[in-house]
Formats: sequence, structure tokens, C-alpha cells
Amino acid sequence: MARVALVTGGSRGIGAAIAVKLQDAGYRVAANYAGNDEAAERFTAETGIPVYKWSVADYDACAAGIAKVEADLGAVEVLVNNAGITRDAPFHKMTPQHWRDVIDTNLNGVFNMTHPLWNGMRERKFGRIITISSINGQKGQFAQANYSASKAGDLGLTKALAQEGARNGITVNAVCPGYIATDMVMAVPEKVRDQIVAQIPVGRLGEAAEIARCVVFLASDEAGFITGSTLTANGGQYFA
Repeated sequence: MARVALVTGGSRGIGAAIAVKLQDAGYRVAANYAGNDEAAERFTAETGIPVYKWSVADYDACAAGIAKVEADLGAVEVLVNNAGITRDAPFHKMTPQHWRDVIDTNLNGVFNMTHPLWNGMRERKFGRIITISSINGQKGQFAQANYSASKAGDLGLTKALAQEGARNGITVNAVCPGYIATDMVMAVPEKVRDQIVAQIPVGRLGEAAEIARCVVFLASDEAGFITGSTLTANGGQYFA
């Protein structure tokens, strides 16, 4: 029977590309989303991948959402923690709410999604947890103290859980994308995009499908000896 994969933030952008590539690789895929009903409905219509709505910032909602996915599709064996938000501001203008919103989704959300699945993975002696961090969690970024802190925290959590899960067949890894040609990045003024591309040695933005292929590999049986690792996909912009 095909393994079940759950992708948070899976109806748009990088998450949607990951969900589709996992489906193409033979997984039964569920996509979580938080707010954009229209985009989620369109995604399901185009791909056939079912969508489930809840906020990863809410632990109880995550537990209930996971239970619904497992009732519909079976035990989740692959979790992709992709959901993330930004609330950018220079630190002197950043509010406590800006900080909490980003930490609650980008860091606490990884705990909230992983924790309810952990014991089941331990009992089955198999699991794949893949968290989408960011180049800015590795190097930091102006006006992104909250985002950079959350994404760096994801890397620390990945390394710690990898040590705990290894003897039970659970691998825990992270992918750090650089600048990817998502709707959000493409909405940036062209002059700003040109400045971003000028900092990328390969001379272009990445594609969401390139990040998705990283995830499909890390989810596979062939990647069973890789855990606690950070796969950097940024076109040579930053070497961790």
C-alpha cells in the first residue's frame, strides 16, 4: 500500500509543488492549508489531492486535523512541515505580535504537527519528517529577526529529533531553499528581483519543483541513512 504523506501549507507555492511531486512518486498525499479556500479548492480540482483546513499554530487543531487525515487515508508516515508566514519589519519597529505570529506558525507549528505523529512513527518503526527552513534561517536577514529566528530554530529541532528518532527508523531532515520563483517573490518589483538574482551565482531564481525534488528524495527509502541533515538549495548564494 502506498505511504501517506501530509504537507502543511500544501495548496500553494512550494508546498503545492511538493504535494504534486510526492503524488507523482506514488504517495497518497494530503495537503493542509490555513486560509485561502479558493486556492485550496482550485488545487484539489487540478490535482485530485484532498485538502484539510487548520492552523498549524494551534496544537489541538493539528491533532484533530491529523486524526481526520489518518481516518481518511491511513497512518501518516511522511510529514512535510512547509507552512510558514512572514511579518517583516526592522527590529526597532517589530511588535510583540509580529514576533509571536511568526514563531507560532514557523517554529511552534513544526512541534504542533510533529508531536502528534511521533509516537505512531516510533511504534511502526518508520517515519520521514522533512521541514522546509530557509536560507535566512542560516544567514539571517535584515528586517526578518522573527522569521530568521524561527527558521534557525527549525534546524535545531531537526538535529535534536534526528537523534531521538534514528533507532526507531525515523529520519528527520531540513531543506533550506534560497529565493524561489513563487507568487510572493514574483510580486516583488522587477528592480528588486534583479537585485536578488544578482546575488545568486547560478544567475536565476529557483523553481518550486526543484525544492520538491529534494523533499521526494529525503522521503524515500533510499534516503534512510540521511538524518539530521540540512539540504541547501539556493543556487550557491550561501554556503552553510
